[in-house]
Amino acid sequence: MKGSLNLGKLAGIRVRVHWTFMLLILWIVFLEISRGNELGAILWSVLFICVLFGCVVLHELGHALTAGKFNIGTRQITLLPIGGVASLEAMPEDPREEFLVAIAGPAVNVIIALGLYLIVPMDNFLNQDPEMLEETLSSINSENFLFYLFSANVMLVLFNLIPAFPMDGGRVFRALLSMKYDRVTATQMAARLGQGVAFFFFLVGLLYNPILILIAIFVYFGAQGENIMVQQLALLRDHKVRDAMMTDITTVQPDDTLNEVVDIILTGTERDFVVMDNGKVSGILYQADLTQAFKNRNTEAKVQDVMDKEFNLVQIDDKLTEIYRKVRSNNKTFFPVMEGENLAGAIDMNNINEFMTFRAPLDY
Repeated sequence: MKGSLNLGKLAGIRVRVHWTFMLLILWIVFLEISRGNELGAILWSVLFICVLFGCVVLHELGHALTAGKFNIGTRQITLLPIGGVASLEAMPEDPREEFLVAIAGPAVNVIIALGLYLIVPMDNFLNQDPEMLEETLSSINSENFLFYLFSANVMLVLFNLIPAFPMDGGRVFRALLSMKYDRVTATQMAARLGQGVAFFFFLVGLLYNPILILIAIFVYFGAQGENIMVQQLALLRDHKVRDAMMTDITTVQPDDTLNEVVDIILTGTERDFVVMDNGKVSGILYQADLTQAFKNRNTEAKVQDVMDKEFNLVQIDDKLTEIYRKVRSNNKTFFPVMEGENLAGAIDMNNINEFMTFRAPLDY
């Protein structure tokens, strides 16, 4: 995700924080100052947010490690002001596996809450009369810090289990539906419910809490995107790369000039090119890199000067659903297609979209 700061790795998974997270910190500081609180109270509030989001990281790690048990990798965990996102390479299609992956995150918060429950003197808080309790919890400090953290983890469990697809509760709901219905129907039902919940969040957010508006937008469009993706995967099921790939492609040589490539672009429809050197794929020339070279007035450069030497090859008999996921999860979405050791063609998202529009529906 663009604009993210790398915090390091946890269990081999990269953890990043988006720059907008700082807006949350600034908002907390602003609220504390507006309430007339001193520096100590401000620091305790900021520390609480940081520790709470540490719990969020563990929540997302629960998803990631459980997915790993089913051979599904996680690209990264990203912290946002509205929570965390574990970028899984895919969601399991088996209902039982999806249920376990979805429930693993809230389960982590349950474990954290139980641990805190055992060490926090709950009676000191729960036995107070309402007015005294309100004063005790008026601001975060060393005495109530763990109680606040316990309460926050309980809220995380309850909130995440709301059946608002694609939140955790929505995925649990979809997994349960998938035990009775096919995955497309189950996703459509879960997505409709999720968008209904998003509309409710939006209305409540307008009246009480702007953060709920952001969550509503995330849930609504997340449900819509996931619904479309599942329908597209259903269209591509049982098809292989050979069914959708481009076979009539133009290859370029490392010693070709960029001006020569521009001439090819202007006289055709191709935008990205496979670079061949002595009969082997040696790189990919992307239009974006070509455009950047021209912006830098590097027009006399050769293909080998700007081509991408780190690329993925796919095989002609690979499942089209796997390539679809790979294309969606990569910034570079153009892949050479090999038949054994020989170049057979290429495939990209435009190609797959055209296949889904014209060919796949006939077989679905």
